[in-house]
Amino acid sequence: MGMLVEGNWKSDVDRLVDASGALQRPSSVLRNWVTPDGSAGPTGEGGFKAESGRYHLYVARACPWAHRTTIFRELKGLQEHIGLSVTHWLMADDGWTFTPAPGVVADSVNGVATVWQLYALSEPGYTGRVTVPVLWDRHTSRIVSNESADIIRMFNSAFDGVGATDGDYAPAALLEEIDGINDRIYAGLNNGVYRAGFARSQEAYDSAVAEVFDTLDWLEELLSRQTFLCGDRLTEADWRLFTTLLRFDLVYHGHFKCNLRRLVDYPALWSYTRELHAHPAVAPTVDIAHIKRHYYQSHRHINPTGVVPAGPDADFDARPSRAHAASWA
Repeated sequence: MGMLVEGNWKSDVDRLVDASGALQRPSSVLRNWVTPDGSAGPTGEGGFKAESGRYHLYVARACPWAHRTTIFRELKGLQEHIGLSVTHWLMADDGWTFTPAPGVVADSVNGVATVWQLYALSEPGYTGRVTVPVLWDRHTSRIVSNESADIIRMFNSAFDGVGATDGDYAPAALLEEIDGINDRIYAGLNNGVYRAGFARSQEAYDSAVAEVFDTLDWLEELLSRQTFLCGDRLTEADWRLFTTLLRFDLVYHGHFKCNLRRLVDYPALWSYTRELHAHPAVAPTVDIAHIKRHYYQSHRHINPTGVVPAGPDADFDARPSRAHAASWA
C-alpha cells in the first residue's frame, strides 16, 4: 500500500489505521464526470463529453471496487468504446503495476509501468492515495475519476447516445431506494470486511465483524423473499453487492477473519450470488487467481508468509436454488 506525496511515491502501510486500531478509508478526491454533452456533473469540473474511443479504464481484477466498473462496461456494451488496462495482482512496494503476467493488460495509452505514474501524469504534485479504478481522458491526458460509484453511474447512462446498449440500472424512480441500500451495504459489508481485516485492536475488529454479519443476516432475510435488492428489478445495488459476495468465502472469511459463517451458509445469498455470477456480463470480468493471489500475497502485515490457500472449492456455476431465482437469456 502506498501514496503520492507532492508527486513523489511513498510507502504508506499504516496511514489508514487510526489510534484506536480502526480502518479509516478516505474518500476519493478525483471526481469529475463524463456527461452526454460535456457539462459539469454533480462534482468536479465539466468538459468531459461522452465520446467513443476517448476514455480508458484502468482496473485491477482483484479489487472489488474496480470490478464493479468492468461489469458495467460489459453490461452496457462499452467494450469497443472504452479501452481497458488490467494491473498485476500483486500490490507491493510500487503499488499497482503492469508487470507482465497472466491476465495483465499493459497500458496502451500512456505506457506507464505503475498506476501511481498515471496520477503523477494527470495531477503533477498530487498528494493522496493511488487507487483503482481510474477512468482516463485521452484528450486532456487527465484522470476523470477514481471513484467507482461515480464511474458506474457514468457508464450506466452517459454513453447511451454513443453506442451503449439498453439497460438502466439506476432508474430515477428507484434512485432514493438504491442509494439507501448502497449506503447500508457499503458501511456494513463492502467496507466492513476491510474494517475487520485491517483492524489492529480487538475492539475495532469486534465492532466491524459484528456489522458484517448483521448486514449479511439482513440481506439473507431480504433475498429469501424477493429476487433482487429492489424487488424484481436488477439495479446497480445488486452489482455493488455482488463483487463483495464473490470474494467472501475466497478471501474475506479466512484472510480478513470474517469467519462466523461462510457465504455458503446463507442459502438465499449463496443462490443469489450464483445467479448474478451466471449473468453473461460477469464471466469476462472475473479472475479468481488474481483475487486470491492479491489478498494473500499483498497484505504481508496480515499474511506474512504470502502463502495462497488451495481452497475453498466454491462452485459458482452450481444451479441456483431460490424459488424466485433470476434467469438470463
